[in-house]
Amino acid sequence: MHIVDSKEGEIFDIELEESLLEKNRELARSNRIILDEHGILAIDVMGAIGSGKTSLIQRMVGNLTGKYAIAVIAGDLTTTIDADRIKAEGAEVIQVNTGKECHLDAYLVKNAIAELPLEKLDLLFIENVGNLICPGEFPLGSHKRIVVISVTEGPYMVVKHPYIFMDADAVVINKIDLSEAMGVSIAQLERDALKIKPSIKVVKTNCITGEGVDSVIEALDI
Repeated sequence: MHIVDSKEGEIFDIELEESLLEKNRELARSNRIILDEHGILAIDVMGAIGSGKTSLIQRMVGNLTGKYAIAVIAGDLTTTIDADRIKAEGAEVIQVNTGKECHLDAYLVKNAIAELPLEKLDLLFIENVGNLICPGEFPLGSHKRIVVISVTEGPYMVVKHPYIFMDADAVVINKIDLSEAMGVSIAQLERDALKIKPSIKVVKTNCITGEGVDSVIEALDI
């Protein structure tokens, strides 16, 4: 099979892209300064649509309420469905609708942070838009990044989307109860993630029952 790879300098909008990414990194650094000034730990939660990002955040908020004052920035294209689910757990929630954009960026997060009562918060979860490609290129100013994957996405989703794992601190393999039915090896997904980044922390969860959620919290040192 002949494979055509893009080569450096051949992408049509390479100069515009580099300028955009650098501006985003600059804004991300500004966001981090604001968060640090208020003593807020921020976690960027990435993953595909349906992987279980919202369910994981719901569970973590529920498990950590009483220990921390928590807020969530929920990114989505148009709806407030995920934000409404998380708000029901008692967290302060800011909805960010990106329209046609497939990821959050540091500017959108900057605007969302401005709407939060920062002086009252300890912990901020940022639920990124469901996507395994774009979010990895756009840091938001968070202190840690995790990727949520699920066995329902098939056996090759890690090796097909390596870049998002390279800058992540942890990977959460969700819906482990369905692995046998889906014919997907949890151990192989773990090996794939560790091959991309040997230092990444791997946690297995079933966010419907709550199995493994405390291990995610431990992996993030929260």
